Amino acid sequence: MRILCAGVILCTCLMVMPASAATVSIKGEVVDITCATEKGAAGKGDAHSACALTCAKGGKPVGVLTDDAIYEVSGDFTANNNARLLDFVAKAVTITGEVTERDGKKLLNVRTIRVTEK
Repeated sequence: MRILCAGVILCTCLMVMPASAATVSIKGEVVDITCATEKGAAGKGDAHSACALTCAKGGKPVGVLTDDAIYEVSGDFTANNNARLLDFVAKAVTITGEVTERDGKKLLNVRTIRVTEK
């Protein structure tokens, strides 16, 4: 009976624990997620920078658009309506941080960010 109880407790703990985050380095463009996903090419780049900045200042979700995914920025960099990200909106960046997934979304908890060449 003790073994069965221990197994149930272990399984329960594993179900509620979040998946461990993987530390990565990602290159991409900082974008307003809604515009980047709904407008395609028109929702990114220099031509869209003013709109993306307005959305970011309004606290809308900001992400990093790579060649194959969008990573939604989470954590401290999103505080105060994305205040720490505003200088990077619509720019090519290299970010290091931890990636997790929740509800089919890739979340990126930024540790460092710097502007890079496109």
